[in-house]
Amino acid sequence: MSRKEKAPRIDIYARITDRIVAELEKGVRPWMQPWHSSNANGRVSRPLRHNGLPYNGMNVLLLWSEAIARGFSSPVWMTFKQALELGGAVRKGETGSMVVFASRFTRTETDSGGEEIDREIPFLKAYSVFNVAQIDGLPDDFYGRQAELVCDPIARIAHADRFFANTGAVIRHGGDRAYFAPATDHIQMPPFQTFRDAASYVATLSHEATHWTSAPHRVNRDLSRYAKDRSERAREELIAELGSCFLCADLGIAPELEPRPDHASYLRSWLKVLADDKRAIFSAAAHAQRAVAFLHGLQPEAAEQREAA
Repeated sequence: MSRKEKAPRIDIYARITDRIVAELEKGVRPWMQPWHSSNANGRVSRPLRHNGLPYNGMNVLLLWSEAIARGFSSPVWMTFKQALELGGAVRKGETGSMVVFASRFTRTETDSGGEEIDREIPFLKAYSVFNVAQIDGLPDDFYGRQAELVCDPIARIAHADRFFANTGAVIRHGGDRAYFAPATDHIQMPPFQTFRDAASYVATLSHEATHWTSAPHRVNRDLSRYAKDRSERAREELIAELGSCFLCADLGIAPELEPRPDHASYLRSWLKVLADDKRAIFSAAAHAQRAVAFLHGLQPEAAEQREAA
């Protein structure tokens, strides 16, 4: 592969990272943006593909950012070709939004001893999607799908309570700090009544539950340097923050909009991490997605699906 072929891939990482850094430099956490819009009130969701499947990882952040910047209230996105196949047409003059696809290919190389070895090369490809608000002529259910996401707030919180109970995590209450204690493998939460509302409690618990998944017998994310290395701590806190946003969206709950007291220092740390490593946000989003998928896998319906398979 030539150097010329590699450049566009590096540019994708840089373009996305530079966009996020620009927001962080303003003191804005871009992954929180959708919930600052009145259009999103009561309509919290991950971005959805044309077939109803949710986007994951980095694409969640990219499409949330696009939705708020361009005023889209629908969570549904599709490619130009998918719109045509469904009988719709992207309106003239509309511009697409970037999403990315990560994969690997195998390249055969010759080592210093003359032996041929196969090497896996990761690559990132970008392509464009359009929000249904940019498309005419789709079946009516695409334009009405947003309403299905609005449900009673009390039911949403009850669902969240069941979700965390199903994980089997030990959750203790008391004190004025929220944290995960690896030594005792438990989540510590302040009393419920000390939170502004139930959604804030769930958002904080989602953050700590993401940390909880790091244990070796869960997703095995190394926290050995968390207390000693500021950079490693910043990376883990970014994973937990994104995990909380992803999980809250899955539960239909607006995450905590008010930054925690430690977020000012984390913002500075995140800026340094992203400046030093253009792929850091992609890695954090992937780890967050893995953590949330693990939590979903602990739910009874996931076990039933595994048995049925």
